[in-house]
Amino acid sequence: MGNNFEDRLAVRELVENWAVWRDAGDWERFATVWHPEGWMSATWFHGPAAEFIAASKAGFERGVSILHFLGGHTADIEGDRAVAQTKMTISQRAAVDGVEVDVVCTGRFYDFCARHEGRWKIVRRQPIYEKDRLDPVDPAAELVLDQELLNRFPVGYRHLGYVQTKAGFTVRTGLPGLTGEAVERLYDEGAKWLV
Repeated sequence: MGNNFEDRLAVRELVENWAVWRDAGDWERFATVWHPEGWMSATWFHGPAAEFIAASKAGFERGVSILHFLGGHTADIEGDRAVAQTKMTISQRAAVDGVEVDVVCTGRFYDFCARHEGRWKIVRRQPIYEKDRLDPVDPAAELVLDQELLNRFPVGYRHLGYVQTKAGFTVRTGLPGLTGEAVERLYDEGAKWLV
């Protein structure tokens, strides 16, 4: 079964492998981080891990540039289940109305993990979107945002949602932020996962 320290290392490695393998387009290894019942939620996707892998691969091949950077990490582990929280930044480069921009969203990956066939796997990933910003790649470029579209999204990912909508994605609203009902519901689901 492994001791708690070994489990903590394994869960941290799992989360790090997700980011490195996905962003590198290493789809075969990326598939190994997921539990057979794995589920991914994001601004632009909500569904089974296998479909997320396929959609990510298709986007990667079209030149969609979404990268992830990880920071601090903690995990609550109870037997063969864990909830991991990892500080992260999502960075996406895209064109908005002919202007190349970088959008950066900071938050946390909130992962429901389980031991499967002796190894830790991600059963469900729900990002928590805390704050974001949007910058033209060329500081001299002028960009005028559609305020109605911008205000469609919660404060934690309003610029990310804006850029992704302009890029042709259907962006979900009501996802967890730093505070509020959605994140409190997620914390409650995490607590129940560990019981």
